[in-house]
Amino acid sequence: MAEEVRVRFPPSPTGYLHIGGARTALYNWLFARQHGGKLVLRIEDTDEERSTQAAIDGIISGLRWLNLDWDEGPYFQTDFTREHMAAARRLLERGLAYKCFCTKEELEAKRQRALAEKRNPGYDGHCRHLSPEEIARLEADGRPCVIRFRVPERSGNLFYDDQVLGRIERAYADIEDFVIVRSNGQPLYLLCNVVDDIRDRITHIIRGQDHMTNTTRQVLLYEALGAPLPVFAHIPLTLDVQKQKISKRKHGEIVAVQFYEERGFLPWALCNFLALLGWNPGTGQEYFTREEMLAAFSLDRINRANAVFNYQPGDAKFFTDPKLIAMNEHYLRTLDPEELARLVQPVLEKAGIWQEDFAAGGARRQWYLDTLVLTRDRFHTLNDFASLGRAYFADDFAIDEKTLQKRVLKEPRLKNWLPELSGRLAALARFSGEAAEQLCRAMEEEQGVKPGTIMNAMRTLLTGQAAGPAMPDLLHTLGQSRICRRLAHVDQFFD
Repeated sequence: MAEEVRVRFPPSPTGYLHIGGARTALYNWLFARQHGGKLVLRIEDTDEERSTQAAIDGIISGLRWLNLDWDEGPYFQTDFTREHMAAARRLLERGLAYKCFCTKEELEAKRQRALAEKRNPGYDGHCRHLSPEEIARLEADGRPCVIRFRVPERSGNLFYDDQVLGRIERAYADIEDFVIVRSNGQPLYLLCNVVDDIRDRITHIIRGQDHMTNTTRQVLLYEALGAPLPVFAHIPLTLDVQKQKISKRKHGEIVAVQFYEERGFLPWALCNFLALLGWNPGTGQEYFTREEMLAAFSLDRINRANAVFNYQPGDAKFFTDPKLIAMNEHYLRTLDPEELARLVQPVLEKAGIWQEDFAAGGARRQWYLDTLVLTRDRFHTLNDFASLGRAYFADDFAIDEKTLQKRVLKEPRLKNWLPELSGRLAALARFSGEAAEQLCRAMEEEQGVKPGTIMNAMRTLLTGQAAGPAMPDLLHTLGQSRICRRLAHVDQFFD
């Protein structure tokens, strides 16, 4: 592209960063990085009643967790109020905007009358042609006013070319004179957004289709302010399974980026999932590295149809879209061991089972890396290393309730067999996982029980889980002393 690509992500700090906003940030980030451009982070905090510092912190934290870095900002929209008002005054002076003294009550009465008469309920332009004398008289009376943009009286349609949806047209006659400054002197989003984008030299606006009602009016503002139009790309909305738009207010924390961070999802797994929630690479590929996605992404491959986020709130484990779970499992299993170790460390620290020698290098560091690689195939999230995998890092672990319901400990003689097996294992001069497994199988033959009777009980009491790594690998990883200690004290699990 001839000019530098400049895009922006302008969240409103009225709540946490949700997945729809995160996807918009991701698309902007991909486009900027792909074209060697700049991403501007701008906090649109003009809603003073709902904007909070906690929301600002949460948005920035969420972007950083997702590794979506920005080049400029964060800027705060309220820091540029003088610029917004200066633009409004220029429009007034040039006759491209006017003062409107209609009260809320008058406007509502007109709206109801228009609806009853089956007419367009939009603003009727009552104050559009007030004379200077009438304006002066109303101001002298202390009548409050808003500033409205004067939509040109043109025939035909206003249009712009959208990179996702193609040509968008709207009849000038259907666009009412809209408010750009409230009666309290506060400029509105429609104006602020355009003024900020002009100042920040934004070349491409990539945002949700819910903003399309604003776009035609903002096109008029660009024209009135003498600025060239940016390229628009309106991306599909993110809907729930009932095809309702996902929102913070309706869906709660399950659509918050923080929800997935706290539950041990990998940042890039969520990014990969969100990218495909509205973008089709056209190749059938599902799993991308950052470099692969940067090479493949394009605005013209974004779907026009809305995307569905198939979360499952009723299931304790698969509480979100199964595709996201599968994607997270894939990255857990393929992540570089050192990177996995870095991500698991805070999870173990929070659970109180992190050991400093895991990071010190040498044999213990290698044991830590090997254990993560050994156990991750059955885990869904990072948090599983501290819950399902707790027995590898600590002695105080619980036995999974579903495992107990399978009655793997129903054989009463296990109460004696397992401590006896502990003694035999302790007597091994050269311990190995294979040798330990052979001892266990030999005891099953000796006692005349079905294969797996002692083995499955041993796995359950050693790890708290009914399934896991191959038995020789499990026994090798836990080590002789821990195995013998745990099997020697199993009385509590039998009546």
